[in-house]
Amino acid sequence: MITPNKKHIISVLAATFVCAGFAYFKPTPIYLTIPKGWPKPRYDFSKNPLTEEGFQLGRNLFYDPILSRDNTISCATCHLQATGFTHVDHELSHGIDGKIGTRNAMALINLAWNKDFLWDGGVNHLDMQPLNPIQSPVEMDESLAHVVEKLQQTQKYPQLFEKAFGTQKITGQLTLKALSQFMLMLQSANAKYDRVMQGQESFSENEQKGYDLFKQHCAACHKEPLFSDDRFENNGLDLDEDLKDIGRMKITGKKEDSLRFRTPTLRNIQFTFPYMHDGRFKNLTQVINHYNSLPSNKHVPKELRLPMQLTDHDRADLIAFLKTLTDQEFLFNPKYSYPK
Repeated sequence: MITPNKKHIISVLAATFVCAGFAYFKPTPIYLTIPKGWPKPRYDFSKNPLTEEGFQLGRNLFYDPILSRDNTISCATCHLQATGFTHVDHELSHGIDGKIGTRNAMALINLAWNKDFLWDGGVNHLDMQPLNPIQSPVEMDESLAHVVEKLQQTQKYPQLFEKAFGTQKITGQLTLKALSQFMLMLQSANAKYDRVMQGQESFSENEQKGYDLFKQHCAACHKEPLFSDDRFENNGLDLDEDLKDIGRMKITGKKEDSLRFRTPTLRNIQFTFPYMHDGRFKNLTQVINHYNSLPSNKHVPKELRLPMQLTDHDRADLIAFLKTLTDQEFLFNPKYSYPK
């Protein structure tokens, strides 16, 4: 029995059935823990049960440049583990043939709780999310059908698919499901913040002051414990004249959605720079200065319309708190790293 003092666990047992004559297909179920106080994940695990074999297949696919047209770009090219599964060396994502993308790659953290994906919410299911970079002419510039063809011609992938799904016949659907299984397990829930909330540690004086400031000025959009409200907001950034990125409006066609972008999670924010959809801010000080000096703007959320009036000490304290969201276990966990 699950008690309030224990972690809730999602456990989806994969079915055992006979395949290939007398051979038995029995993948090993794995578990996604739901820490106390966290909401229920949005992902429907009943349609894609988590298994160790599916996770390992997805892990291999995530790190394999075979997903791109010329076999040079992998998911991990723009989503590096040590930086919260995003990139840090340039403002915008880089893709095939040295082409530059149009947005800063988002961090891949706690995706089981997301309702929509990408900065503009243009994808509403995790299984479909990889299609965006795979098919983008400035990212991987490939088709899913050709990816499947290439995978089928390898020695290792038919065997990995058989272990994960009971068949050596590779399909686009199974490829996407495997990638989802890997990404679903990218859970970050063991930062100092989490241990403080669990009563295992305490904030320093500066961190506590920063937490108080965070709850006053930031928590309306960056809701605990996921540190995102899973919504799209205008945060006062002006339109980049080169990119001309209108954000959510591109998807909905609604004028009121102009310059609205997804509220990103702040977990591991210390290492997921540069910040914003276009990567315009290189450090947290610049981000805080932006919010601290926002002019009156009827398009931003009401919580941002009043001046924050943070002092230099306040800004330092706020950054001290944000650093407590760093989860070293997540950033360096070998199970998420390049498969050996």
